[in-house]
Amino acid sequence: MVGLPNLIKPLEEPVLKDPYLVAAWPGIGNIGLTSVDYLRDRLEAVEFAEIEPHHFFLPHTVNIERGVFEALKFPRSLFYYKKGERDLIIFVGEMQPSAEEDIYQIANCVLDVAQHFGVKRVFTAGAAVAPIHHTMKSRVWAVPNGPELLDELRKHNVLLMSEIGERGGQGSITGLNGLLLGVAKKRGIDGVCFLGEVPMYVANFPVPYPKASLAILDVLMSSLDIKVDVKDMDYLVGRAEQEIQRVYAALPDAVREQLDKFKTTAEAEASYGSGPITETDKEKIMKDVEEFFGKGKEKQT
Repeated sequence: MVGLPNLIKPLEEPVLKDPYLVAAWPGIGNIGLTSVDYLRDRLEAVEFAEIEPHHFFLPHTVNIERGVFEALKFPRSLFYYKKGERDLIIFVGEMQPSAEEDIYQIANCVLDVAQHFGVKRVFTAGAAVAPIHHTMKSRVWAVPNGPELLDELRKHNVLLMSEIGERGGQGSITGLNGLLLGVAKKRGIDGVCFLGEVPMYVANFPVPYPKASLAILDVLMSSLDIKVDVKDMDYLVGRAEQEIQRVYAALPDAVREQLDKFKTTAEAEASYGSGPITETDKEKIMKDVEEFFGKGKEKQT
């Protein structure tokens, strides 16, 4: 791929027509990464390039075969493509760099490849920690990098951050899932981040939350006008809900009573109003949940 930085290691150069880019890195609960990687797997997307890891990461494991050192294993940052009615480039990063300058450089590397193939729109995905109950459906927040995308996004069953409760359009997206949108805007590329809702207390549970990943996957399929089989994701959601309910049942009665208030909060905020739980209430609930799991860890040590 002539003209790209030396940090890009190509395997092949596919011929793509007006592709969209879908990208994700690890984040809270790996919500966005799970949805994007599931999409990649079900589409059987083909790997075609990698960002050279040595500049950005330390090795996270050492491979040993038959008792002999074989190689250092680095986190991978891989590009895939899928041809169809809408050609796609899918980027999956196994880790985010720790240094700020490296994070910015990774974002530019991803967009260098995107622009090489004529990408005009970028999608990223992550988690939105929200005051909802785990029995409620996870909604998807959408954050575009330009106001001209707002009307289009409303067609895809999402909540615009400017229309959520008392946020007044304010908020932040941490890490590369958000930074990529900002860098894309500087380059004149449209971008949208989809954030799947995770109950604020479940973020402290030692279990995954694929319900939010499935919600993002549904919105991605709608936005990209594609369809993949989601039965395996449905299975993961069912398993996770059983485990979450088990953990939930083990909480003290007083804590569960407070958490149950999130059911009515979610219903109220779905109508863009304010719920019955104050910020002070939320802080107390989270403190109780954190203390509960903190005591559990102390017993294990």
